Amino acid sequence: MSVWPDQIPLFPDRATAIAREVDAIYFFGLGIATIFSILVAVLVAYFAIRYRRRHHDEVGQREQAPAWLELVWSIIPLGILLFMFAWGADVYFKARRAPANAVEYYATGKQWMWKFQHPQGNREINDLHVPVGVPIKLIMTSEDVIHSFWVPEFRVKMDVLPGRYTNLWFEVDKVGTYRLLCNEYCGAEHSLMGGRIFAMEPADYESWLAGGQPQTALTKTGEQVFAEKTCNTCHKNEAGALGPSLDGVFGNEREFADGTTVIADENYLRESILEPRAKLVKGYQALMPTFQGQVDEEELVLLIEYIKSLGQDE
Repeated sequence: MSVWPDQIPLFPDRATAIAREVDAIYFFGLGIATIFSILVAVLVAYFAIRYRRRHHDEVGQREQAPAWLELVWSIIPLGILLFMFAWGADVYFKARRAPANAVEYYATGKQWMWKFQHPQGNREINDLHVPVGVPIKLIMTSEDVIHSFWVPEFRVKMDVLPGRYTNLWFEVDKVGTYRLLCNEYCGAEHSLMGGRIFAMEPADYESWLAGGQPQTALTKTGEQVFAEKTCNTCHKNEAGALGPSLDGVFGNEREFADGTTVIADENYLRESILEPRAKLVKGYQALMPTFQGQVDEEELVLLIEYIKSLGQDE
């Protein structure tokens, strides 16, 4: 049974800075639409009465609006719309571009639950504890169908897709408990797929982390998985290695045998593990076997986090 009421308030509380910006542009647009709707309705009523036909034999005369009036009613709406476009684009890019200092968490959608992994190794199901005042970046995927991660109080929403990673970010500025919902119909129990985000003071968050079972950081556990899958036998940082070096690969350009290039992000690393022959690194043969079906989503996260750590300055 859901812990939340059946209905979401028309205007949920705002718990992030971006939520206030989203609301500001929403209410501005609503206000502009209301003003022009009333203006048009009043003018239609006025002209219908003022220029109505009074006798059956009356014939209307052709009217030509002056050039200045044509310019006014074209330029003013155009200016308003361009202002709204620029404002909306600014808010959109702020909402989509996570700050460089954002702390990365992993989220996995599954019928019908949310699974989370903290960088410190802690795991949660349907609950996520985060510190206030800290940018949080969620790297998300799905184990089955399309889901959609939605927190009304944060004004953030992003589809969660099987077979690839999407991400969103937020920075909570108010301590509290906020509802987490799936905003994409995902099956019979879609309406029950929810959870809670607990925004805590940083000190309380650290206490919460320490209060659970001892955890191992994702990068450390990922190193163990990397060795267990014998990835370290080929991917060595030395001449003559069968596989390309992975030191510093994340975030940098990768060149392939067909001459194409790509920036190595989480989706590239995921594809390279599951479909290693999809993009063959220049200078290396297609020797790596696929790990499709041999690693689950949690092991993929661990491997990716370990690879991301390689060659990074401490």
